Amino acid sequence: MSILNKPVQRRGFLRGALATAVVVPLGGALASCAGGGGSSSTSAAAGGEVSATNPFGVAKTGTLDAVIFKGGYGIDYVDFAGAILKKNFPDITVKISPSTDIAQEMQPRFVGGTPPDLIDNSGAKSIGFSTILDQLEDLKSITEANNLEGTKIADTLYDGVLAPGTFDGKVAAINYVLTVYAIWYSKSLFDANGWTVPTTWDEAMALGAKAKAKGKYLFLWGKEAATYYQTMAIESAIKEGGDEVRLALENLKPNCWSLPAIQSVFTALEKIIKAGYVKPGGSGTQFTAAQAQWSNNQDALLYPSGSWIENEMKDQTKADFKMTGAPTPVVSTSPKIPQSGVRSAAGEPYIVPTKGKNVAAGKELLRIMLSKDSAVNFAKTKLAPTVVKGTVPADGFGSTALVSQTTMLDNAKKNIFTWNFIDLYGMNPDQLVPWNSFLDGKLDAAGLTKALQEITDKVANDSSVTKIEVK
Repeated sequence: MSILNKPVQRRGFLRGALATAVVVPLGGALASCAGGGGSSSTSAAAGGEVSATNPFGVAKTGTLDAVIFKGGYGIDYVDFAGAILKKNFPDITVKISPSTDIAQEMQPRFVGGTPPDLIDNSGAKSIGFSTILDQLEDLKSITEANNLEGTKIADTLYDGVLAPGTFDGKVAAINYVLTVYAIWYSKSLFDANGWTVPTTWDEAMALGAKAKAKGKYLFLWGKEAATYYQTMAIESAIKEGGDEVRLALENLKPNCWSLPAIQSVFTALEKIIKAGYVKPGGSGTQFTAAQAQWSNNQDALLYPSGSWIENEMKDQTKADFKMTGAPTPVVSTSPKIPQSGVRSAAGEPYIVPTKGKNVAAGKELLRIMLSKDSAVNFAKTKLAPTVVKGTVPADGFGSTALVSQTTMLDNAKKNIFTWNFIDLYGMNPDQLVPWNSFLDGKLDAAGLTKALQEITDKVANDSSVTKIEVK
């Protein structure tokens, strides 16, 4: 799934850093939008005996009603967990339904007071979280519970993954899948040529010269994905300048694009472009065709993208490519956040409506999904990590890309972050224009800065746009 195709609503939920909660007021106008059910309803009594193995008191009989967004990951991984629940509670009817239009199908059920017990609120047509926050269970009861292996779930999760779903201290959603952003390369090609992945922009410049000597480029791009380079630049700048940079961008501050850390990255990229190390013609090339020039033709050495890139290009990747991800380069050797830091965002937000008929079973299904067997099954079948640590074996189920994702997350330790101002305010379409011009060499760093600031200021000064304060 590409950045461009990732739904705005879905990405909109992933506001803030993994390690930084978002301030979204509960109640008032936000909470009143969805209608139906009022606020802070008390969940139905579970009816079962609470125990160490049944922490939510699931009743022995009844029906579990779960509705799962059927996107790139399908719903079979939830069926897998549902089979475990059925084994543990054989007299419960497990109903797991797919949906490609969560909002259209679920909003009437919220309004009517008959929502399902568990929802994967994802996809282009997901429900805006601000409209249903007061109708959702606080899922701290799940993270405080033990998984099926007897370990407290909160202790099994990567740092910060709960923050994007936490609103004013309430864990309204648990995101299940991790996306890791990186620069991707062919380890086999690098090994064959004795190249090393650059950790600084000076090293990237030097690698560009080596690529050119082999008739290759350092980077290439496609027109719809020009802002992948913006993602890479912002990540690098945040590592260089620290949280100050992220917060300035997130909060649409005046002259935020002129911060020294951002300018130093833009200048480094400008040097690479002017040196001829970026393959020309990207602004006229469809992005997956451009990506195939990298993964199949190996015209360029590096490509910035999210961890969906392996699956997206699986049919257009050269044999023995050994796709591998690495953290983005930094400007200096002493950045405020170590170069090993990565941008990672959790997705597939799972929610438990308070008015579900079997809230306990909804929570139990999510508890099972967060247990080891289910998390391993997801990673193995989808070649993507969940928010649960330690579920990907050393061989990555044969995927070098998956191995590198877990390696990057492990090496990053607590230096995992993300941002969401672009998606939150829908700025990407406008930003594509200057980024295509910049990569084409028709716009310099100063021109790129001016264009991005104008786009940002337009949103910041638009009183009709509700601003989200990020701390």
